[in-house]
Amino acid sequence: MTDNELLYLSQADVQAVGVTMAEIIESLESAFHEKGKGRVEMPPKPGIHPGGGDNFIHAMPAYIPALKSAGVKWVSGFPENYKRGLPYITGLLIYNDVETGLPLAVMDCIWITGMRTGAATAVAAKYLARPESSVVGVLGCGVQGRTNVEALNVLFPLQRVMAYDVDAQVARGYAEWMRARFDLEVVVADTPRDAVSGCDLIVTAGPILKVPHATIQSGWMDEGAFASLVDFDSYWQREAMKETDKFCTDDHAQLHYYEHAGYFQDIPPVYADLGDLVTGRKPGRETARERTMTANLGLALDDMAVAPLLYQKAVERDIGTWLPL
Repeated sequence: MTDNELLYLSQADVQAVGVTMAEIIESLESAFHEKGKGRVEMPPKPGIHPGGGDNFIHAMPAYIPALKSAGVKWVSGFPENYKRGLPYITGLLIYNDVETGLPLAVMDCIWITGMRTGAATAVAAKYLARPESSVVGVLGCGVQGRTNVEALNVLFPLQRVMAYDVDAQVARGYAEWMRARFDLEVVVADTPRDAVSGCDLIVTAGPILKVPHATIQSGWMDEGAFASLVDFDSYWQREAMKETDKFCTDDHAQLHYYEHAGYFQDIPPVYADLGDLVTGRKPGRETARERTMTANLGLALDDMAVAPLLYQKAVERDIGTWLPL
């Protein structure tokens, strides 16, 4: 490259680079450690809402000095895109040189968003779930349903996945794909409760909704279970959430931002964020019977932990297209 060029990585390029989920989890844990020490710059993400409803486009900037990573992700979520054969989540990430501010790369962010979100669940589970957890329930069998299990499978001795989706055909396709990819027992759950009760780990990964459909009811989540709310609180009845012993998030400021925007109404008090857990400022799981839960909102920090991995390996492997500035 020269000072007058940037590297463009398409969706296919990003996947071809070969960054592993284990590498992403490790990088995210390092980034959350830096955040917990107050060494990350990351303002709450502003957003616009074309078309209204639950559509959003967010700007997500962050700077992680320890990783020499700075940039912004411009990401959209349009729940009705499936009717057009389009992904729910789309967008681009700009990765900048921390010494000059020049853009080094522009990357498609579909793969990045899926992988780093799963990795953030795994980081939270490392501190909040029982280490012997082997059964995971997934509600919402899309991209996040896949990547969250992929990430949890790195850190936990997974044996069985209980998969529920409002579209039974989607759930069956998910089960076939997951069996082939990870050699796990995957059971299509007949009801939402089958993907909650009896599970050590629970991941809700439907569309993000301002008004929760509140499918998961009180009494469903077992003692000792851990839940990751990838879709905010969309799946959870208020009383079911209040049964948790430790309710966590990935960032206090952004949770408060979303509360003011109309999400997360009447939720339990926040015990800790992931920076608190990773640095040891707050203990994670302390007993085998605790119900624990994290509402990871998806942070720019996550993306900027992945961007340098992708950029460095892409340059080394001559992947992508150099474009003039």
